[in-house]
Amino acid sequence: MTQRELVLDIMNYRPFDRLPVVHWHQWDETTARWQQEGLPAGMGVREYLGVPAHWTGIGVNVGLYPAFEEQTISETTHSRVFRDAEGVVCQVEKGHSAVPHYLDFTLKTPRDWQKYYLPRLQPDPRRLPTDWSGPVKSCLESGLPIAVNTGSLMGWIRNWMGVENLAYFMYDHRDVFAEMVNTIADLTCWGLDQTLPHLRVDFGFGWEDICGRSGPFVSPDIFRECVAPGYRKIRAKLEQYGIALYGVDSDGDVSALIGPWLDAGVNIQFPIEVGTWHADGMALRKRYGRELHIVGHFDKMTLERDRAAVEAEFRRLMPLIRDGGYMLMPDHLITPGVSLDMYRWFIDRWREIRV
Repeated sequence: MTQRELVLDIMNYRPFDRLPVVHWHQWDETTARWQQEGLPAGMGVREYLGVPAHWTGIGVNVGLYPAFEEQTISETTHSRVFRDAEGVVCQVEKGHSAVPHYLDFTLKTPRDWQKYYLPRLQPDPRRLPTDWSGPVKSCLESGLPIAVNTGSLMGWIRNWMGVENLAYFMYDHRDVFAEMVNTIADLTCWGLDQTLPHLRVDFGFGWEDICGRSGPFVSPDIFRECVAPGYRKIRAKLEQYGIALYGVDSDGDVSALIGPWLDAGVNIQFPIEVGTWHADGMALRKRYGRELHIVGHFDKMTLERDRAAVEAEFRRLMPLIRDGGYMLMPDHLITPGVSLDMYRWFIDRWREIRV
């Protein structure tokens, strides 16, 4: 049985006896630590551990095209200030993995949207690969589940204008905000029409990151009014090609949006961070039923503690594992506090689990 077949059995609630074991990714500082602890220089973590990625992907560029030209504004030995490919002025500290400090945004007003961003979100044949045979062959030969890119209906907008600007914009210019979402959804559907005739894929997957530790950056009511129609449009397009699974990647406390997402056709949540708010995937499953599929949700911070904490986390997740529709993974990137020895043991222990 391939990894793809195993994952699809699990996500479709068919019988299975073991878990897919995968590695998502780690911080750069984690890589540096692991190299000091025995990871050979130049060798990838997946190769070293003998595990694959969680899935492979295909799709077209449905982001800003052309991107903004990156421009350095100032630079020191410790930091750099620049305008990035999304038109955002950022300051980054050199040698540290961290979210940049955002200083200014090109997108602030409806006029900015019309002038700088709307023209960059239109169908264009230059968004497509010149030859589909290579990407298709790579996906099929991987033996992994195959996801198709479904873009980002809110996360990109949040990046382009910042959290505070977006918070005001959704109320002051609600019709323009809805137009932004609809424009991205239309472009995403165009991208799906270019991609899906070439290959049968297993699910659509997009990125959002629109929640923090206190909940979502958008109210459920505005979500239902302005954002959900875009998700429904993409969901309908996926269903035209026989794809029943549609997921989003959003960090933070997503609990207030799971219901609205499900109502809009998004039925996979990733990564359901445990966080300081102690998210409980099994409680969410009991509330929303088997229409809710989950990927992730293993508390990554237990890996910084000890083996007993990791064993307790496996025990916590066993009811959800046995219920199906759940693909176990750490709930975010592996942190620098995790030793290579601990992570190796974690992977080996993961392989031993039987259902």
